[in-house]
Amino acid sequence: MDTLDGIRTIIAVVETGSFTAASERLGISKALASKYVGEVEDALGVRLFNRSTRRLALTEAGRRYYDRALPLLEEFTELEDDVTGEQSNPQGLLRVSVPVTFGEMTLSPMIPSFLSQYPDMRVDLQLNDRMIDMLEDGIDVVIRIGGVDDSSLIARHIKTLPLILCASPAYLNKYGIPTSPQDICDHQCIIDSNFRIGKQWPIISPEGLSESIKVSSRVAANSPRAVKEIALAGGGIGMIPRFIVEDSLAAGSLQEVLPGYSTLEFGLFAIYPHRRYLSKKVRCFIDFLIAEYS
Repeated sequence: MDTLDGIRTIIAVVETGSFTAASERLGISKALASKYVGEVEDALGVRLFNRSTRRLALTEAGRRYYDRALPLLEEFTELEDDVTGEQSNPQGLLRVSVPVTFGEMTLSPMIPSFLSQYPDMRVDLQLNDRMIDMLEDGIDVVIRIGGVDDSSLIARHIKTLPLILCASPAYLNKYGIPTSPQDICDHQCIIDSNFRIGKQWPIISPEGLSESIKVSSRVAANSPRAVKEIALAGGGIGMIPRFIVEDSLAAGSLQEVLPGYSTLEFGLFAIYPHRRYLSKKVRCFIDFLIAEYS
């Protein structure tokens, strides 16, 4: 066993909490991961983990080993990148967690271009809307809409995503086109229950004046794509991220309401663990996203 393989395996087992998850992160078998840990323990003459049929617990010696081994592995990775410099392409598997709608509609089509730039890379997209534990789930970078409160993580701003008000032409022909924020109060609106604002919608005029209007609604959904589909079917006015409705606006199946006014906007962030050294594959992926959106 290579010493670095043992260090990588110990770190992966600590951070994921199991041999199975660690082996998946490292791309090796569960049996080999267990073997590496056993060989490290035999060489040190101490137990790093207490094992039972139900759980895997880190010993005090295991905690000390992890705390010292992590910066060593980061420094070694930094050394390799510094020596090879631009002559070496990033390689290996990059695991990316991304919200379902954004991942399906926007990020997925970018992946072939990223892989063509970095032919030694592989990408595993994990599409979900739940909050995850990056270390436990073995995720290299999280793409999220909105910030992060966890001080152990770094959030790198990629882009600002505006929301717009829109409705189907059929709905607007039937009920009239709003010409002021207060006009919207006379319409049926579609609530995205992911947003904490509920029925209090913020509206900013072209002159920068802000007001909050209380809208009427008979339907809510916790998916922006569902809000879009309801709007397309004539269900009312929706407040929807522009990237979700751009194709419908271009096709004329949805029409922007109060053009020139603005409403909510969210930041798109790349989130990664607060470690001293950021791996080359993560840096290249973030730089790629910033370049694509610039």
